[in-house]
Amino acid sequence: MNQTHAILHALFITASMTWEITWALILGFGLSAVIQAVVRKSTVVRLLGDDRPRTLALAAGFGAASSSCSYAAVALARSLFRKGASFTAAMVFEIASTNLVIELGVILALLMGWQFTVAEFVGGPVMIVIVAVLFRLLLREQLLRKAREQADRGIAGSMEGHAAMDMSVQRPGSFASRLFSADGYTAVAHVFVMEWAAIIRDLAIGLLAAGAIAAWVPDRFWRFFFIAGHPLAAKLWGPLIGPVVAVISFVCSIGNVPLAVVLWKGGIGFGGVVAFIFADLLILPILNIYRKYYGARMALFLLGTFYAAMVAAGYVVELIFGGLGLIPSPARARIPDQGVSWDYTTWLNIVFLALAAALIVRFARTGGVAMLRMMGGSPDNHEHDHMNSHASHTD
Repeated sequence: MNQTHAILHALFITASMTWEITWALILGFGLSAVIQAVVRKSTVVRLLGDDRPRTLALAAGFGAASSSCSYAAVALARSLFRKGASFTAAMVFEIASTNLVIELGVILALLMGWQFTVAEFVGGPVMIVIVAVLFRLLLREQLLRKAREQADRGIAGSMEGHAAMDMSVQRPGSFASRLFSADGYTAVAHVFVMEWAAIIRDLAIGLLAAGAIAAWVPDRFWRFFFIAGHPLAAKLWGPLIGPVVAVISFVCSIGNVPLAVVLWKGGIGFGGVVAFIFADLLILPILNIYRKYYGARMALFLLGTFYAAMVAAGYVVELIFGGLGLIPSPARARIPDQGVSWDYTTWLNIVFLALAAALIVRFARTGGVAMLRMMGGSPDNHEHDHMNSHASHTD
């Protein structure tokens, strides 16, 4: 009986958390879909051919407007690299795709406070700068050449078909004329649903893990693990251990935010939370994909440089926000466990679920089901197939 009650309690927390963030997710994915619908991937590749500061800034901007699914971001980064983007720019694009996206900021503000949203958008560029500097200092031409040879072999990882699809509007015209056309509606619907399809597994795992940990793991365990009784030690330990917890959690993309709430309330430091969220690109399955994409040596290089940059960004955020007195109390973070009630969240969910339903109907009526079948396929086989399919279903 006690075990059944514990399971039901964990599932109730998961359901409450899901209901709390639904409208924010739809809003974030909708805005991202609008941007992706009018920015062609060919344009992205053309502008990312070197590692100058301006190019890396563009890579970060394009990444922030792209997929927030870690697997899709990693696959897309390799696709850009194979088509001519510099390796550094491709990695910056990948980092921004999962750490500077709209939906991540909205959910952080909703569950943890606006300070975490600002911290992500401060720490993200810090991490990108550190990665760029480390690549410039440490990345040797021989290693890069071998990584390109491995990438050109086209070994499958995950979300290959999704990464290969250019769902943007192909017709000429201004931003507004393309967006508010039939093609634009179709492109937004395609991007929106495909982004949800890419992220749903990791989001579900993250919500279930957060619900289980919140219900079953006592706070005293986390307080001991994060040295919460010693403030200075906790601040030093948090950014170091946060990415390690992420690596072994197997939870990536925005699915790690619910777990971050639990860790924050459990005693991890502010900078540790930020480093934990950044580390979605270092979970064990993605490290294995790096090995397949670029070879074992480059996978180890990415592990070392990314980890160093995440830790450093965590420390920078801790210093800046601590110095300005902007670190909120963990008690203010919310693990939703109240179920559904008639408040602003419910009304927003109704409105945004209706919007999502309209986009799903458009998606289904314009060849979307076939696109879902191609998500995990070969990028070389499906890229042109999707472009032709998209062109023939926009009436």
